[in-house]
Amino acid sequence: MFDFLADASPLAVTLIMFSTMLVMMAIGAPLAWALMISGMLSAYLMFGTGGLDLLLSAAYSTMDNFILISLPLFILMGLILERSGITDDLFEMIYKVMGSIPGGLGVGTVFICAIIAAMAGVSGAATVSLGLIALPSMLKRGYEKKMVMGTIMAGGALGFLIPPSLLMIVYAFLSRDSVGKLFVAGIVPGLMLALIYILYILIRSWINPNMGPPVPQRERVTLSEKLSALRHMILPGILVITVLGCIMFGVTSPSEASAIGAGGALVIASLRGRMNRKVLLEVLLSTTRLTGMLIWIAIAAVFFSRVYMGLGAGMLVSDFIHDSNISPKMVIVLMLISLFLLGMFLDDFAIAFITVPIFVPIVTELGFDSIWFAILFVLSMQTAYLTPPFGYNLFYMRSVVPKHITIYDIYKASIPFILLQTLGLAIAFLFPEIVLWLPNKLFN
Repeated sequence: MFDFLADASPLAVTLIMFSTMLVMMAIGAPLAWALMISGMLSAYLMFGTGGLDLLLSAAYSTMDNFILISLPLFILMGLILERSGITDDLFEMIYKVMGSIPGGLGVGTVFICAIIAAMAGVSGAATVSLGLIALPSMLKRGYEKKMVMGTIMAGGALGFLIPPSLLMIVYAFLSRDSVGKLFVAGIVPGLMLALIYILYILIRSWINPNMGPPVPQRERVTLSEKLSALRHMILPGILVITVLGCIMFGVTSPSEASAIGAGGALVIASLRGRMNRKVLLEVLLSTTRLTGMLIWIAIAAVFFSRVYMGLGAGMLVSDFIHDSNISPKMVIVLMLISLFLLGMFLDDFAIAFITVPIFVPIVTELGFDSIWFAILFVLSMQTAYLTPPFGYNLFYMRSVVPKHITIYDIYKASIPFILLQTLGLAIAFLFPEIVLWLPNKLFN
């Protein structure tokens, strides 16, 4: 009665499981429930009630993983720093130091986004923070609105790539790669992408000064005031260097470094006089909610993947590759295209849980470095976050822009930066040493 899925082809199993998941999501079910129900239905139809034992196994293996300890601690670190008002101070610093340069506030916004990425590990933190702080200030000073929005959205997406990245932690959990290696591998591509954004902003502002005019002469400050403004970099700089240094030089594991980061963030917030009982309670509750959401998604997705693999559908992609005689690099290209398309509709964590268990064994079987592919995966997710119609950073931006800016304005603002991110992805694909040079230096 329950064994018809066992006789179904891998393609039929794939269609049944993924269509069930997508229908659940279309009717408004949370991602964790969509994955869980689809997996439970398929397991029950194939194995009967015994198939549900896979759910217990998935829950145990998910929770019994030391890597996941770093998730709530890095989230806590980012939320504390966000509540401490550090974004306001950093933008004030950039305004004073770089405001006199054409496009300088845009360049500074990218710089701030990179710093926030290194403190928070997520895309939304920088996008929303700078959407509230930098967007009105830059529009007031005559910056073109599409340039401003595109810069903030693309800069915010650097949180995927610049460590500590929550997506990299989840990826490492699924692929069994070293979190430390992934963090280190993301540094050079992250800086490269930030440099691409900066060059684009400077060139566009030089060609058309109305895109990013310098601040008026009366608002410029003296050299001593610029140097004084740099003090806002000291504490966050020390924290970021400490956390990343501990990971890069093997002083601590990433999980232990996340504890140092959370503790350091508490110290910084206290020194700034921004930490009290109310703020601490808000931060802890937000951390608990975000962590709980991610853990439920993790359990459901691991269960979904195990059922999918157990039904033999995991061999579908592998068999297709072997039978079609596609070149190994073209296989990677097709994977990246599929990730890009999925990213237009699904959350990055959902895509990771669904695709990584399928793609990574194929990547290693084809002889490619799994760390290199991990960075390509993250770059694809970073690009997808800006891609209409449902890129998440588009809607983060929509939540903070003035009412006269439409969603179509936001879509248009994202297009140049999607092309720039695609350029960065192509460079990392064609020159793997850009990704692998630093981890090979430090870990080998």
